[in-house]
Amino acid sequence: MTATRLAAGAAALAALTLVSACGLVGAPKENLQKAETITVSSPAFRDGGRIPTRYTCQGTNISPPLRWSHIPSDAEALALVVDDRDAPGGTYVHWVVFNIHPTTTETTEGTIPAGGQQARNSAGEANYRGPCPSSGSHRYRFTVYALRQSVPLADGADLKDAIGDIPKRSIAHGRLTALFQSHH
Repeated sequence: MTATRLAAGAAALAALTLVSACGLVGAPKENLQKAETITVSSPAFRDGGRIPTRYTCQGTNISPPLRWSHIPSDAEALALVVDDRDAPGGTYVHWVVFNIHPTTTETTEGTIPAGGQQARNSAGEANYRGPCPSSGSHRYRFTVYALRQSVPLADGADLKDAIGDIPKRSIAHGRLTALFQSHH
């Protein structure tokens, strides 16, 4: 096993330990109970539907278009986390974007939402890494968080730091979940 794969595995394990059973990455249960619900959707696929191949490792591997609404007026920033809780070895984080401008309501395919900064994903890369399950159908969660304060991290931040900070600042969240199965 290469050092890169070991580092990616260690990052994935760190992310797993920070993902709580309640579904908010590390958020205390009281944050979940107080959270308003943000509506998250995509013109490319429906909630519970199949992610088009275009947005995966078997296609062009670009981020899908997403839309969100019902952001609390006191949100100072937004964050977007894409993860796969069905990954072998625990949750695999595909994309983390934080400090998105709070008036942003969508992102087009292959772009970073307005004002957003990217943290490293489970592969150690500060970019979108599309679904690429080794076997079986996996559920991918596209979660948008409204934050009461901006995240004090730089572009390319460590995954553990970003995943640890986002839920502490979360005042609301919403999620779109979709499926993908590789055809290797």
